[in-house]
Amino acid sequence: MSWLETLRTAVDALRTRRLRSALTMLGILIGIAAVMLTVGLGQGAQKQVTDQINKLGSNLLIVSPGSSPSAGAGGVRGGRGTVGTLTMDDAAILADPAVAPDIARVAPVSSASLALIAGTSTWTSSIVGTTPDWPAVRARTLSEGRFFTADEVIAESPVAVIGSTTATQLLGTTSVVGQTITIGGQNVTVIGVLTAEGSTVGGDQDDVVLVPQSTFAARLSTSANPRSVSTIYVEARDAESLSAAYQETTKALLSSHGVTVATQDFTVSAQQSIVDTATSTSRVLTVLLSSIAAISLLVGGIGVMNIMLVSVTERIREIGLRKALGATPTVILRQFLVEASLLGLVGGLAGISLGLLGAVVLPSIVSFPVAISPVAAAAGLLVSLAIGIAAGVYPASRAARLAPIDALRSE
Repeated sequence: MSWLETLRTAVDALRTRRLRSALTMLGILIGIAAVMLTVGLGQGAQKQVTDQINKLGSNLLIVSPGSSPSAGAGGVRGGRGTVGTLTMDDAAILADPAVAPDIARVAPVSSASLALIAGTSTWTSSIVGTTPDWPAVRARTLSEGRFFTADEVIAESPVAVIGSTTATQLLGTTSVVGQTITIGGQNVTVIGVLTAEGSTVGGDQDDVVLVPQSTFAARLSTSANPRSVSTIYVEARDAESLSAAYQETTKALLSSHGVTVATQDFTVSAQQSIVDTATSTSRVLTVLLSSIAAISLLVGGIGVMNIMLVSVTERIREIGLRKALGATPTVILRQFLVEASLLGLVGGLAGISLGLLGAVVLPSIVSFPVAISPVAAAAGLLVSLAIGIAAGVYPASRAARLAPIDALRSE
């Protein structure tokens, strides 16, 4: 019997038992689709987290306050980030090319959550005091107006640049440039609106009000030290300079604070390390969930084996007749293996189709991206075919070992 005849016979056998074959393939179908969607959700999560972190800026270092130094033998150290160990002086040191030649820009930031008033509208937003380098460091642009200048920082000008969410909630959808808002009892003029970025790992990036650092320190800050800042964003010259900028930042701050690595009162985080950590966590979860989903593939394989064993039992007389007519054990083995392989292959193709459909439909339902992985689809197809072959080996070998006379005697 040729391979083509074997294939035709296998197709006829499966078509004869349509319902049974469909139910058998269902387990493989669900398993393949589950693995594809799990991997797709994991890869989509990795891409989303990476994109969100990259929105914070390119080639970025984030300097945060550390724990306070000991107050003495009986002193108590404050928790990390609980004290203002960073100041505008630190930002000025890092911005000096002689101290840190691999740093392109520095943007110190002070922040507070304050109530805003515009006419009869009120809104609470994040108020950020910073410098003119902030848009470049944070990779932000303006949709309206302009950003404040260095002269306005020096003059402590009452001006502000606001996010699109703040503009909509407080001033409506009309042009807001030139309008006056009240922040903590201080009147400021809106001179620009940031281009919308959406929500990221840091929250809604469009719900923010930016004012000159000097204006924030003089009129809005409640800190005992008006020159203290909550964060310093540092932009390296390029990706290749990021490591050098990291070392220069750490060295400069250790020197200016008079501390050692063991007692340093600040932390420097590289943006890429944040991306790597988030991606690694997402990858581990993806592998874990994919392993759980793959269990259904094992269940599907057991279903294929079970159906093939039933098929062998039902077709004993057919097997005996074929052997009596000259079919060799190899031909019988091949026939049942092809049937099992077809079950796995068709189930795998249906599972891939369901997975692709899910990748298109799910994002609109769960508002979460699903990446289509060609590798996962190809691997799923190969696995389903392998499961069909593996599950068919025992039933096929059992059919091939049947003696013709015993098979013909079977009722």
